[in-house]
Amino acid sequence: MKHAVSLGAILLAFWLMMSGHYGGLMISLGVASVVVTVWIAHRMETTDHEGHPMHLAVRGMTFWPWLYWEIIKSNIDVAKIILSPKMPISPQVFVTKASQSDELGRVVYANSITLTPGTVTMGIDDDQLEVHALTRDTAAGVQTGDMDRRVCKLMGEA
Repeated sequence: MKHAVSLGAILLAFWLMMSGHYGGLMISLGVASVVVTVWIAHRMETTDHEGHPMHLAVRGMTFWPWLYWEIIKSNIDVAKIILSPKMPISPQVFVTKASQSDELGRVVYANSITLTPGTVTMGIDDDQLEVHALTRDTAAGVQTGDMDRRVCKLMGEA
């Protein structure tokens, strides 16, 4: 139940920020749409510990800004590579270990790798991630384990 209430509060706050309309009718319609959405999510059984991970909110305040910064740095690196006349790419596929103890942690780690330009997680098999990297440097960046450690810290495992 607390997950459904939290989801409703987040959706309503997001709706209010995005709509910019604060008249009685518009707020009523917004509340109605949030109630229907939360009801559907509850019926689909997606408002649980894994589907709506409220427990990550506080630790996420340090992880998400770090990930955004990594995405920006990687975007710049990939742009330099693509715009270079020599196009210095050296594509690689490698396997790296995910240290997270649960599936949610491994999915967050795999998605964090994929969100970072120049790398794509192609598959997950237990604690092994198959990753494609655009260059040796981007592969080395994943293999250092910094992102893995930060995701473990986000999940409360560090």
